[in-house]
Amino acid sequence: MKFSFLFLILCGFSLSLQAQMNNALLEEQLTQQVDSIAGQNGRWQLLYNEVPMMVLTDATADRMRIIAPIVEASSLSEDILLDCMTANFHSALDVKYSISNDILWSTYIHPLSPLTNEQLTSALSQVYSAVATFGTTYSSTELLFGGSAGQTPNEAEPAKPELKLKKT
Repeated sequence: MKFSFLFLILCGFSLSLQAQMNNALLEEQLTQQVDSIAGQNGRWQLLYNEVPMMVLTDATADRMRIIAPIVEASSLSEDILLDCMTANFHSALDVKYSISNDILWSTYIHPLSPLTNEQLTSALSQVYSAVATFGTTYSSTELLFGGSAGQTPNEAEPAKPELKLKKT
């Protein structure tokens, strides 16, 4: 009993020693993981597997985002936009397809300080994959929630439950 209590205390202590992510540490980690990086504290442009991305942070709000442009949103059909929305539920996982300034983006948003190096590695990979699979599987990893691999999101959609929404 004493051993397990001591073990828990030591584990908690070692976790508390993990440095919280900040802009300086984030830039250091990005430099090690990407093809190229330019910019300044909290606003970087980078290439990851030849895909252009931006990393933006707000240290005061403890937020960060990694974004990659995909295509002009005004050029997209309603079916493709629906596929993106469906993918946000099933296959985009930690990234989302989003629209800003008439650009469809692959977007990862996370609190800055608790971000780990492993999460950063995963985030870069997922943002890249969502760009690379746009128009096919719309996925950020090989894992899919619902549906089957190899199907577009609308093909993989489960049967619709009967919903009764309250009208106000």
